[in-house]
Amino acid sequence: MKISQIRHLLLVGTFIASSVISASALSAISLDRTRVIFEGTQKSVSLNIANKNKQLPYLAQGWIENSEGQKITTPFVVLPPIQRIEPDKASQVRIESLPEVKKLPQDRESLFYFNLREIPPKSDKPNVLQLALQSKIKMFYRPAGLVEQGENSIPAQQLVISKKGEAVIVQNPTPFYITIVNCASSKSGLSKTNMNAAMIAPFGETKLGIKASILGNKPILTYINDYGGRPDLAFNCQGNVCHVVPEPK
Repeated sequence: MKISQIRHLLLVGTFIASSVISASALSAISLDRTRVIFEGTQKSVSLNIANKNKQLPYLAQGWIENSEGQKITTPFVVLPPIQRIEPDKASQVRIESLPEVKKLPQDRESLFYFNLREIPPKSDKPNVLQLALQSKIKMFYRPAGLVEQGENSIPAQQLVISKKGEAVIVQNPTPFYITIVNCASSKSGLSKTNMNAAMIAPFGETKLGIKASILGNKPILTYINDYGGRPDLAFNCQGNVCHVVPEPK
């Protein structure tokens, strides 16, 4: 390959990468939340969306995926599946349950994903790169029998940390999905820990990407609550097993 061709490819690659970064920073269609809790006592959930672009209308296309990332049409449906949002205007998209929702497990949460894609208007200028950006957030179906339990307790307080050699295992004995975003030996150490987020399925466990030797005997764990907040939990270890320290009443 000639040097001139290599330079051309590098320029094109740099242009595309820059365009993707710029487009992500200037995403037009926004969601009002980072996760959806669909309670079994509800027939639908409404999400607020907005077009932040002050000059151009955008199309907003929504759909649901299962836990494997496959697009589905039941037991949930998005209405309207696609809509036009005028510049600097807001709208709503509704997620509705279908009768098949009754076939989902009723003793634990089920995981889905809500997707929202923004489609820009066709440009009237030649040689313009256009990107259809997409948001994807978790959607948890919470059976009716668990709704009150979730409101009156903090499931994450039941988590148990176990040290097995250098491995750190977190056990989730609850019927709820719990996402952990950080864990360290102290509150001040959370900002220094480089750990990938981990979502633990109901009655499941997962291995955290940190070493047990640096965790200490009083670790702090950060999780994501129903509202997208990131509370911390303090643990106390007896041997290789750590439990949440009860908050004073």
